[in-house]
Amino acid sequence: MAQRSAVRLSPKKPSYAVCAVGVETHLDVHSDVPEGAENFGVSGSSGVKIFMVYDPARVTEPTGRAYWPLDASVEVVISVDAASKALNDLKVKISYFGQPARGALGHSVLYLTGADISLDADTGRTGNVKRSQADKERWRWGPEGYGAVLLVNCDRDSLRSVGTDLTDTQLASRDDLQDMSPVVLTCDAPDALFESYKLVLNVPPSDSKRMRVFCARGGNSLLDYEQVLGPQHLSYAVARQPGERKIGLYVEGLSFPDANFLGLVSLSVSLVDTKTLPEVPLFTDTVAFRVAPWIMTPNTQPPLELYVCSVLDSHGPNAQFLSDMSDLALKASCKLMICPRVENRNDRWIQDEMEFGYTEAPHKAFPVVFDSPRNRGLKDFPYKRILGPDFGYVTREIQSTGVSGLDSFGNLDVSPPVVVEGKEYPLGRILIGSCLPRSGGRRMAKVVRDFLGAQRVQAPLEVYSDWLSVGHVDEFLTFVPTSDQKGFRLLLASPSACLKLFQKKKEEGYGEAAQFDGLEHQVKRSINEMLADRRLRNDNLYAQRCIDWNREVLKRELGLTEHDIVDIPQLFSLKDAYAEAFFPDMVNMVVLGRHLGIPKPFGPLINGRCCLEEEVRSLLEPLGLHCTFIDDYLAYHKLLGEIHCGSNVRRKPFPFKWWHVVP
Repeated sequence: MAQRSAVRLSPKKPSYAVCAVGVETHLDVHSDVPEGAENFGVSGSSGVKIFMVYDPARVTEPTGRAYWPLDASVEVVISVDAASKALNDLKVKISYFGQPARGALGHSVLYLTGADISLDADTGRTGNVKRSQADKERWRWGPEGYGAVLLVNCDRDSLRSVGTDLTDTQLASRDDLQDMSPVVLTCDAPDALFESYKLVLNVPPSDSKRMRVFCARGGNSLLDYEQVLGPQHLSYAVARQPGERKIGLYVEGLSFPDANFLGLVSLSVSLVDTKTLPEVPLFTDTVAFRVAPWIMTPNTQPPLELYVCSVLDSHGPNAQFLSDMSDLALKASCKLMICPRVENRNDRWIQDEMEFGYTEAPHKAFPVVFDSPRNRGLKDFPYKRILGPDFGYVTREIQSTGVSGLDSFGNLDVSPPVVVEGKEYPLGRILIGSCLPRSGGRRMAKVVRDFLGAQRVQAPLEVYSDWLSVGHVDEFLTFVPTSDQKGFRLLLASPSACLKLFQKKKEEGYGEAAQFDGLEHQVKRSINEMLADRRLRNDNLYAQRCIDWNREVLKRELGLTEHDIVDIPQLFSLKDAYAEAFFPDMVNMVVLGRHLGIPKPFGPLINGRCCLEEEVRSLLEPLGLHCTFIDDYLAYHKLLGEIHCGSNVRRKPFPFKWWHVVP
């Protein structure tokens, strides 16, 4: 609460003041005193606390019948700890004395009315509103931090609503209240006080478009919840009822943090003296909120739902692929969600269309889908089919320049939690595919990068993906969970590991074993032919250099060692200076807990077994992972994508609370 200016006292007539509970009020006992006065004494009602403020080096505290010197260096401060029962029922008396102090030369009397005015939110982050005397105007990060949290009300709780709930200016469902942060306005004072004073709620102009406040006025009807603050509504005179001591408020966020919004908003209440012109606020109580960020979940979080699309091509439907993914989901105890052709318009790249995340306050969390700006056949699916009760929606549109392939969310990933040179990233770091620094190549749209960076809890990192034809990070890296102390491994596509494996098999006498064996309409390439193909070798030397550049960046920025990285054999070929997977790209897998759905590489068969599959099993199964190789060749690989591109996974939120992060 803001402190009041000093109340001036006079021996000529009584003074009157309103004192807010818990707020110090300074008394001016020096400006108007009886002639000859040199000392003073202070007394007050039992409900008034009196504090003397002085410099011990200059003033000695009086004892016995002595009094305080009437010196400007001695100040009188008072406070009350409870609301008055009636107007002016508390009193402070200042008695003035000469030298020597024989009898009082005069008295100044102050009549007080105690008013308990306070705004309280869940500043302790416990999930419940509690009365707080802490610094509610500030917001502090970290496990020892404090400050209230505001959810963006971006779900759709009522089927009658057209858009997200944040577009509603009237409450459409009582369930909607759970998506808001409760605030209690304490307004305990004698009813007669409010004949001359009023309570006014305020939001700063810059915050009014970021938040909306509803006032609960009793009853269970939706009409009992009135919107009082928000866009175009900066202040509201509270309609306090006689005898009313507490009023319920509900605050909703209207936008996530972004480039032009740090995420902090505030709500204030003032007790305003209506007897003066202009009207003067006597004191103000303010609560600061931070809007909860949108948070991505890495592959190490348990899966909840697996999304895939049903599509039809010239060679037929992808029914077998869907069946294989259904079996994989069953093994992982994960629900399978199939988007039908009528909704995907034969757009199979559901990973590119959206990214699942969540938002969280101490009292509630719910998933939020981030809709990418790519806007192809699946463009309506996140809004029409994912958005719903307790499932939020957010998007960012590209206004000026056109959408590039790097704006798809297959070009977005997030690491598991990491520690980098003592700096903790307990929610991991977002990875964004981009061009080399200062190269002028393709980048994800600034509006998306700005949004991700503004969330502040997953420190985005740009890596080099512009060397690839599609240009997505999921073409050369992924993360898998492990049960050891590290908890995960980074998998990197590795041309050198593949060439080394093929060379080994050649030396073992299997040089005539062929890549793509078992595939119709695809030219087979023996190990000998691939190793002798100078162009293929040069293409992969280039691809390896690009991956190695990323390897060093990821080691440095994620605090990884070579032990934390697994090289997955993979070959690429260049087309118009950009790389494409030579055979199905195995790192472009779907991770469902310990179960991995890996693109079937159709590698050389040795003793009836694919040597590429066997190599990957030998690398990953000792880590406690289960490898399932799924044929995605015609429906995905030939269209420059793989299993990860054609699937999407909603995962459990982190148990770690984002407000404990220290950015």
